[in-house]
Amino acid sequence: MVKGANVGLAALSENTDAVVVSLGWASPTGEGDADVSVLLLDAKGKVRSDADFYFYNHPVAPDGSVQLLGKVPSGEGSEDRIGFDLTAIPADVDRIVVAASRYEGARFGELDDLRVTLADGAGEDLLRFTIEDAGSVSAFIFGELYRRGEEWKFRAVGQGYETGLAGLAMDFGVDIDDDADEADAAHADALSAIGYESEPESQPGSASDTGIGTGISGTDASATGVPGETDGSAPATAPTAESDRRASDRPTSDPLPAVPAPRTAADDTEPDRATARPRTAKKKITLPKTPKKSLAENESWRGARLFPVSALKSDRDRETRATSVLLSVMAQVPEFGRRLTAAFGAPAGRMETFTEVSLPHGDTPRRPDGVIRVERAGKLWTALVETKTNGNALRPEQVQAYMDIATRRGYEAVITISNDVALEGSPLVDVKIDGRRKHKVALRHLSWAEVAHQAQLLIRHEGVGNSAHAWLLQELLHYLQHDNSGCHGFQNMGAAWVPVRKGIDDETLCPGDARALEVVESWERLIRQVCLGLGGELGQKVLPVQRARRGTDPGARRARMADELCAEGKVGAELRIEGTPGVLAVGADLRTGRLRTSVEIPVPDQGYPLTWIKRLLRRLAEAPADLHVEALLEDGPGGPRGTLERLRPEPADLLPKNGARITGFRLTLVKGMGSGRGNAESGFIRSVDDAVQRFHSTVVVHLEQSAPRRPVAGAAVGQTGG
Repeated sequence: MVKGANVGLAALSENTDAVVVSLGWASPTGEGDADVSVLLLDAKGKVRSDADFYFYNHPVAPDGSVQLLGKVPSGEGSEDRIGFDLTAIPADVDRIVVAASRYEGARFGELDDLRVTLADGAGEDLLRFTIEDAGSVSAFIFGELYRRGEEWKFRAVGQGYETGLAGLAMDFGVDIDDDADEADAAHADALSAIGYESEPESQPGSASDTGIGTGISGTDASATGVPGETDGSAPATAPTAESDRRASDRPTSDPLPAVPAPRTAADDTEPDRATARPRTAKKKITLPKTPKKSLAENESWRGARLFPVSALKSDRDRETRATSVLLSVMAQVPEFGRRLTAAFGAPAGRMETFTEVSLPHGDTPRRPDGVIRVERAGKLWTALVETKTNGNALRPEQVQAYMDIATRRGYEAVITISNDVALEGSPLVDVKIDGRRKHKVALRHLSWAEVAHQAQLLIRHEGVGNSAHAWLLQELLHYLQHDNSGCHGFQNMGAAWVPVRKGIDDETLCPGDARALEVVESWERLIRQVCLGLGGELGQKVLPVQRARRGTDPGARRARMADELCAEGKVGAELRIEGTPGVLAVGADLRTGRLRTSVEIPVPDQGYPLTWIKRLLRRLAEAPADLHVEALLEDGPGGPRGTLERLRPEPADLLPKNGARITGFRLTLVKGMGSGRGNAESGFIRSVDDAVQRFHSTVVVHLEQSAPRRPVAGAAVGQTGG
């Protein structure tokens, strides 16, 4: 689509009662990100109440019509998804505005590949709108869904606001408040009810740290304008010949409404509303402390668990128990069940789950591990579920049979769950879809690590509806993390791991070897799982950084990494952690058997080099003594370096002898890596996860909010080769 164009959803698909809108972007530095928001507007272009404003502090509509689904890695950056149940949108809502905002002074013009896509209930992409030049704005309207009679349409807007999320929200009639006390108290009460004491902690990198909130007004909001007709409330940008042509192509019955003009001082004199107002400052994270003291006489007494694991003796037992445990908690905890199914196109409604269902299929009936059904306004959404535990792989013929059954019976999805991690452009199971059939079935995959990640976010950071739901999620998380459950996530580097390592050792591995590509894919799965684990522990977004040319195919990127593995014996990745300076780089040198974790931080704009070094060493007072610190120089590599143990008494040793200008510092930890491909104590997967966790907990945490965010000149951020 082009800016200002519109299209009816019914003309694109017959399955548009529920749609998923995805906003995407890429960052040249790997650090850029944004947060999505949604506004429901009446015929006057204003919210009916503050409850019509959905963003990070208010992510889900009570009726399930709107749900912010969170971020997923995509290509070179990430995508933030929003689920809409259009059948549940109230009749007096005329338009749905989809926007995003940045913080800490960041602008959308600093991001690449800005885009919005829309997919139907089966996951089929219907449209795409790419923004070429967003400009120097901190909030941006990507597009909008709007009604024309009984039909929903989508319009590509592409309009910016300089005043950020607060200014955009106020211009649409939302009253902004920055008082977090009431919300934090309610959250603390919920945790206290299940035996936890709570302590509020400010989320690093939150909008409350960056001036988004009470102190921002909408009086100087600046809009870049949208080509098309206006009602005089806001001046549009000067139309080009192309925009005039597009405007003339639109039917006269479907004019392009103008975005409201920035509010004037007179508008600000309106009386305050009586109801609680939304806060654009991100809510605080409340982490649970240690549970209350146990009444057990000694450590041999084990507390009774809702989902015991001691009786599990076979893989079949584990699969049956894991399926039943997961589906039952999904049905009983609406927040959790909705979070896992909304991304698959499920509507919000009454959910029921079933196990060991028998369905006819030729001469022999099939028994999927589970079935999920959601009822909404008399309509049913149904998904078949197939689960695997331990290292068991999904069987293509089995999944194909379930896809065929779902197609014939009019079901909407088949969901596979296993310890494997799906990669973009590389499906876990290849199935054939009969294009002649009108009904389409979506095939989706969940990793057990992703299930645990979502449970962690809810129970430990975001909170749920009541103490009973919190207890159920806690029991589910305990079950998934138990050694005997078989639901531990990706734990095997595959059959190619040992031959590739041997080929690297004896220098017989050649470029183009298919086994090297298998190892690269396993490495990427491992990194995605590490992100899930770390993000669940921190309650922050942790995403892998994909540094590649815009539009590069994921398969081509992996092929290039495989050639580098053959030539150098190394694999590497970078992780972007919300609220932390720099990018955490992790690399494995298979020749030397060493793991390297590092982060680069820039120097302040002012001050003296020796002062910078002393201040950095003070921040790292509790970091490991073997941490390597290297000065990055403007004129290239080769700056002074040393361990913390040596530099603490002699910080001047980090100053370059030739007087070269220091542009930043690289902090690095090096450790040996496991050689096994599986889940033994010495295993490679465990050692990578431990290395990232240790580096973050002993190094990165001391740098949060301590360094200015600006590029390091003359050095590539996050080099894994060191």
